[in-house]
Amino acid sequence: MALLTVRDLCVSIGRVQPLDRICLALDKGQVLGVVGESGSGKSLTAMSIMGLLPLMGGRISSGSIEFGGTELVGLPEPAYRALRGQRLAMITQNPMTSLDPMLKVGAQIDQVATLHLGMSPAAARARSLDLLQQLRIPDAGTVYHHYPHQMSGGMKQRIVIAMALAGDPDLIIADEPTTALDVTIQAQIIQILVDLVHQRGLALMLITHDMGVVAQACDRVVVLYGGRVAESNSVARIFAHPSHPYTRALIGCIAQTGQLRGSLKGIPGVVPSVGDYASGCRYHPRCDHAQMLCQSDVPMLRASDGGEVCCHFPQGLLP
Repeated sequence: MALLTVRDLCVSIGRVQPLDRICLALDKGQVLGVVGESGSGKSLTAMSIMGLLPLMGGRISSGSIEFGGTELVGLPEPAYRALRGQRLAMITQNPMTSLDPMLKVGAQIDQVATLHLGMSPAAARARSLDLLQQLRIPDAGTVYHHYPHQMSGGMKQRIVIAMALAGDPDLIIADEPTTALDVTIQAQIIQILVDLVHQRGLALMLITHDMGVVAQACDRVVVLYGGRVAESNSVARIFAHPSHPYTRALIGCIAQTGQLRGSLKGIPGVVPSVGDYASGCRYHPRCDHAQMLCQSDVPMLRASDGGEVCCHFPQGLLP
């Protein structure tokens, strides 16, 4: 049984339902990419797993989130709080929103170990310094005493990763952890996260809008569009034989070595807001292969080439 299994997850905020029947699975030692344009439902899926929907007025209306044999839907907040930071950890997009500007970064890492692992201050400090060294931070003893404003963006992101690791979690959800970083620093952070998965045997859910990052780091991928799963499969099969038109469009947006100037593709139109989802297949207004059936009937998630696809006319069945 997988460490994390999400089945038919539906989320409501007021009268709208931004997530509809989300399904995914992730086990220890794996990196799962959750990919899609902004507004596809990636971060909302993460918030659902972390039990943070009430902070934004949302709720799980149906479905299941099973983690380590425990059903998280309906779990009382005190029990959820015991999981967060210890077995479940999250890395947010902007490290500055995760760091207290008034506290030294070492003290912020220490807090996780003392709160969730019951460590003494001295043991927590030793653990924090060890984590900083594992994350390839030079002169960790000096950095431990820095305030966030004294550090670069890439260094602050390493501190946030150290905070996520300090509770020794089984699952880390990284929500676009390299968005605000330079390209070279992005590659370093992604490689650090992947190395941690292999070294520690933890599970990593990597949320991104970049299919290039998925190709570099992930074992499996779930493609979201309009709050629904468009396709899921191994990374190798997704790139070799994408079944959903949206997946093919995302892959087509990746810049290639030697590509002719002006030949980089985009996807026409925009991701609809939750109040403007199209009837039938939510992608059909932007799809080159849409038929009348796509406009009226909601496609169901079905098996395809070792994975799943939510399309009336997947690759190989296009009219």
